[in-house]
Amino acid sequence: MRKEKLAVFDIDGTIFRKNLHFELINELVWLKIFPQSVRRELNKDYKNWLEHVGTYEEYRKELVMLYEKYIGGCSVADIEKASKIVIQFHKDRTYVFAERLIKKLKAENYHIIAVSGSPIEIVGEFNRLHLHFDDVFGSVYERDENDFYTGEEEFVPVKNKGQFIKQYVYENKLTFENSYGIGDTESDASLLELVENPIAFNPNQNLKELAEKNGWKIIVEKKDVVYQIN
Repeated sequence: MRKEKLAVFDIDGTIFRKNLHFELINELVWLKIFPQSVRRELNKDYKNWLEHVGTYEEYRKELVMLYEKYIGGCSVADIEKASKIVIQFHKDRTYVFAERLIKKLKAENYHIIAVSGSPIEIVGEFNRLHLHFDDVFGSVYERDENDFYTGEEEFVPVKNKGQFIKQYVYENKLTFENSYGIGDTESDASLLELVENPIAFNPNQNLKELAEKNGWKIIVEKKDVVYQIN
């Protein structure tokens, strides 16, 4: 049976309990692919978010800038190696709500995809070992003819998830009827506006306000408790 119904997931903070981008950068330091000084920057950004010096969205953007600062000159093989190590160790550190929803949607023959801001190398590995979605998309960085990164962005689908998803639906002959979308920050808002079943999961303040304004479902998972607040 052909899958026509669509479900779109964010990954970091929505399926995965932490941030794949953070874990990848940290592993690249351990492997001495990124310099040791990067860990200090990484921990500072994380500490600022934990201590409310900055927002989660600011923290996420800092991760992107830190990665872009050091990815130039690194080999594709090294990034793929680090991605495999991270996912092998962290692949099961997921949210209960997301896992239950994924199981339900797979049983109902949904076409399930993920769109993430994390690099495609680690997103793809997470899909291979754990998610088993129909498609996954992450940030793509330019490579040269020798398979080394130039440091330049090539394709970043999260910059406008809504537009990307509309194009994907058209090209793959899918439907928004009974569609699902789940995300945790305002970068997911353009996606949630499109689907019939939008879910703001553990939303940051900006997404929470948008969800309340638009009547989107708000789900919170704390420890081993999942509850709906809107």
